[in-house]
Amino acid sequence: VQLQASGGGLVQTGGSLRLSCAATGLTFSAYNMGWFRQAPGKEREFVSSIGWINLSTHYSDSVEGRFTISRDNARNSVYLQMNSLIPGDTAIYYCAAKRGANARGADFAPDYWGQGTQVTVSS
Repeated sequence: VQLQASGGGLVQTGGSLRLSCAATGLTFSAYNMGWFRQAPGKEREFVSSIGWINLSTHYSDSVEGRFTISRDNARNSVYLQMNSLIPGDTAIYYCAAKRGANARGADFAPDYWGQGTQVTVSS
């Protein structure tokens, strides 16, 4: 299983980025997909998830209303549209895949992790 994240970069405060994650080696349509992030000196934290059955979505409080998660099962890909970025969003962003029910926060325990993509928001 490989989860290949891309789309990170350097952006100014208020800017936007769109992260992508392409999955191979698993039945993508049967997995809930999530995004996590880890800032320097901090623990990895949940950002967002999207379910495989009813496309239910969850967001952390810190990104609710600014970030939008989506998926394209035909392309085996999940996306994270990030708008109104702030320096606090600076982190390495990881995509993840989870079997079973969709969940949020610590309840989203991934079966697979991807490598990260760096997002840096300058003030």
